[in-house]
Amino acid sequence: MAMVLQATTFLQQYLYSRPDVKTLTKDSDAVRIGIIGGSAMINAASIIHPVESHTGAKIVAIASRNIDDAKSAAKKYKIDKAYGSYEELLADPDVEAVYISTPNGLHGEWAIKSLRAGKHVLLEKPFTANGLEARSVFQSAEQSGKLVCEAFHWQFHPASHVVKSLVASGKFGDIQSTYARMVTPKNTIPGSDIRWQWALGGGALMDETYALHATRYFVGGDKETLLGSGVKPTVVDAHSRPYSKDKRVDSASWADLRFDLDGGKTVNSKIYVDLDQPNLAYVIPKAWELPSIQIECEKATIYYYNFMMPHIYHYIAITDKVTGHVTYQKHYNYGPKWKEIGEPYWSTYRYQLEAFVDAVRGRKPKHWITSDDSIAQMETIDAIYMKTGLGPRPIASEVEGK
Repeated sequence: MAMVLQATTFLQQYLYSRPDVKTLTKDSDAVRIGIIGGSAMINAASIIHPVESHTGAKIVAIASRNIDDAKSAAKKYKIDKAYGSYEELLADPDVEAVYISTPNGLHGEWAIKSLRAGKHVLLEKPFTANGLEARSVFQSAEQSGKLVCEAFHWQFHPASHVVKSLVASGKFGDIQSTYARMVTPKNTIPGSDIRWQWALGGGALMDETYALHATRYFVGGDKETLLGSGVKPTVVDAHSRPYSKDKRVDSASWADLRFDLDGGKTVNSKIYVDLDQPNLAYVIPKAWELPSIQIECEKATIYYYNFMMPHIYHYIAITDKVTGHVTYQKHYNYGPKWKEIGEPYWSTYRYQLEAFVDAVRGRKPKHWITSDDSIAQMETIDAIYMKTGLGPRPIASEVEGK
């Protein structure tokens, strides 16, 4: 389903971007970005098109391990320089920040190399292969004096901030429980896809990590300024459905979590992720089941539908527990954080880019994914995998050839 949403994002950006967007004059101090992972399908939606509408950013280089792939992408998107290795791009002094979209198991390795090369880093999710590697990345960031941010784009969107503010307001009482899910219909992902490769950090919990991240964001921290940073639940129970061709990889995972918050408050949460969800009546793909989270509060239930790509379509349904009355909200711009910044056609990635550019240029970003947040996310994934018996994902360089 994630691939379908990405494809829809391509269409959305094509239809709603201003016709003159590709001819915008870039600022003289525009952040010069290089792309590591030039053949990744996500690049167009996640960084290339968002940069087109931002005067403060430009893509100056793209690198792939196959020079032909890099040249093809450079030609298609009018990028000046193409490299046949990541090392070449990192050696380019004109590149001051990199977007990394390599397979999961390579994220940490190339983030560390990029930071050591003096580049700021926008790193695709999941942040690293495991929690220990996540800590290593932030150590490198501290040593280099450069920024690194996990590209959890969904959390930069105004709709997500609205839901956070509804929960944090106390209007509906304390959170009691949550249930988040993200699924992909059966046989959507081919067997050769990197999502099924253990050595590259494959698995449902890794690829569909949004369900856990949304849970932690909305449950963790009563104050909006905390962003739920560093909040880690106790993994009460977890189990997985192993991938048929490699039992070390989860094709689906379920987890029961307990958050112990300040003041003795406890929240029980469930997550369900599935890269190969069984069809309805064995034949009908459940294409309507977009990523969603249900938040049970004392006085109302808040349901956020399609939290992963709210710019395409979403709704926030609030059900009063006493009257049963349901109200609906939709937010495509403005919101608690962005105020006058943002356009209805902006994707989650465009909001994310706005924040990243601000941070690189020394301005306070409207929103940010903190180091505590990314570390807690990966350590919680590790804990779930430990509970399922599969164990944490390996760093790709440590299992090459195995």
